[in-house]
Amino acid sequence: MGYEVEVIDRDTCDAYRRKYDDDSLFSAKADIGGVCVQLYTADRDHMEMWTDNFYAMSDHTRSHARLFCVTEPGAEMKVFFEPYTNTAFLINFDYYGWVKSIGLGIAGNILEESHGTFSIHGAALDIDGTGVTLIAPSKTGKTTQSWGLLRAENAHLISDDWYFVRLGKGRPAIYGSEKNCYIDADIGDVWEEYKPLVKNVKFDNKGRGIANVRWVAGEQSVINSTSMKHIIFLKRDPADKCVSRELTADEALEYMSEHDLCNPHQIVRSERKMRIRMEFLKQYFSSCSLHMINTVKSPAETQDLIREIVLKCDINAD
Repeated sequence: MGYEVEVIDRDTCDAYRRKYDDDSLFSAKADIGGVCVQLYTADRDHMEMWTDNFYAMSDHTRSHARLFCVTEPGAEMKVFFEPYTNTAFLINFDYYGWVKSIGLGIAGNILEESHGTFSIHGAALDIDGTGVTLIAPSKTGKTTQSWGLLRAENAHLISDDWYFVRLGKGRPAIYGSEKNCYIDADIGDVWEEYKPLVKNVKFDNKGRGIANVRWVAGEQSVINSTSMKHIIFLKRDPADKCVSRELTADEALEYMSEHDLCNPHQIVRSERKMRIRMEFLKQYFSSCSLHMINTVKSPAETQDLIREIVLKCDINAD
């Protein structure tokens, strides 16, 4: 992660508001898991991507959280966050991917405190009525493999990047976080089916853009919720000759702990916050089947391994 988060007090927040609360900033409200997150920015591209990325919240709804994305010449890239009003100041951010992830992180911070709903930085799908999630550090193939799974006729995308989980009786309930996906320009090079999608996307300076997968996969290819059954962790380790194995809940917790919960966008990292997140993960993992896949093979071979796990587990359950 290329930025730091500094928690500030309300007086400091008020001073920043006076400095940066400019009427010339573009503004839009997003509905993120029922939380109203309002973005203020002078960057027209970021504003357009934000409104394409998230479901809109009514202008009559007061914001629960605010993001001010501003430029400060000569300053380092940084986030100042005030937790009481859930206000963040994003200094010198030119990458939209981090803007949207901070918005998701703040919404997640609110939901886990007040509503017992937790965040997972991962991809999630419903395959023939069964929830499947891919959790991994960046650059291990999570998004690529989730889009690969979506090619099946019985597959529905919940999210390719971030979703919310609510625990209760039975299997964990999961919910999507975004209206459309922030994709890489090369997704059509990996999976031929998505080349027409890429042609209709405006990509930013990082080679990424907001895409509506419904354009190529159909209107029903994206749904909002499912119940989770299969948790598949990904890693990329050429030194490890094992490409696929089952995990225990303790092994899964250890993996998440070693990799910062596979989520570099945790806005608050207090001891208490980390404890309740680990307690949630322990319950989450104990309710699902757990597997690890080493993504050292080609994307197509890794895709076959994932499909084999899901099919085999469901056959054994029957």
